[in-house]
Amino acid sequence: MAVEGSHTAVEPVPGEPAAVATLGGDHDGETALVVADYHAGIEDALRYERGVELESNAVTRRDRLLALLDRTDADRLVVLGDLGHRIGASRGDEREELDALVDAVTDRVPFTLVKGNHDGGVADEFGDRLDVRDGAGHVVGDVAFVHGHTWPSEDVLAASTVCMGHEHPAVKLTDSVGGSRVEPAWLRGPLRREPFAEHFEVDAADLDWNDPELVVFPAFNDRSGGTWVNVDGQGFLAPFLPDGLASAEAYLLDGTRLGDYRRV
Repeated sequence: MAVEGSHTAVEPVPGEPAAVATLGGDHDGETALVVADYHAGIEDALRYERGVELESNAVTRRDRLLALLDRTDADRLVVLGDLGHRIGASRGDEREELDALVDAVTDRVPFTLVKGNHDGGVADEFGDRLDVRDGAGHVVGDVAFVHGHTWPSEDVLAASTVCMGHEHPAVKLTDSVGGSRVEPAWLRGPLRREPFAEHFEVDAADLDWNDPELVVFPAFNDRSGGTWVNVDGQGFLAPFLPDGLASAEAYLLDGTRLGDYRRV
């Protein structure tokens, strides 16, 4: 997905809810495979919370992720929050899934988790095996990684590209005869300085600002639902959206450009 006029540090993997980020700083010359919202153990939660019986997709999820590491030859993995599904400590099937996943990934590459709102227990239990970072801001060179459930740090706003999860963006597409389907989507667009200046209670001109592009990742877990960004009344989850976006375009996983997400 080459986006005209955008930064190119983060390029989606065609057909997948994943991207490759070209890193700088202490990791100059390296690449990271980046995904968001893995939600390990979601089937367990659906069973107990909603009475929905689904066979576990743990092995399929893990194999998809490992195949992407092979396909992209990335030097490390970055997960943009919500690696696990339970907000508290993991247990049962979720704990088993996380154990197997962390072992499989760290046998290959370093693994960074940018904490999401579901990751309190994961960070406590797996922090000795993962590089766990605060969900409000992990910056590597010109690329920043956040989850999106809270305001980003000021350091994030100085990056050129901000990668975010949390929203699980999707678009509802309707055909000429009234049929419809929902597809996961990417959102990409420039951030607006003013809402962040107001939040930090500083003059806009005083922010260390590098015209950052926001890249909102589709959820890696296709059972985790999503925000239909082109449907009125859905609303965003992040406290800085939509006010913090100057504009944004939606893209399907295959790279199809849909245009302004509000008009899809």
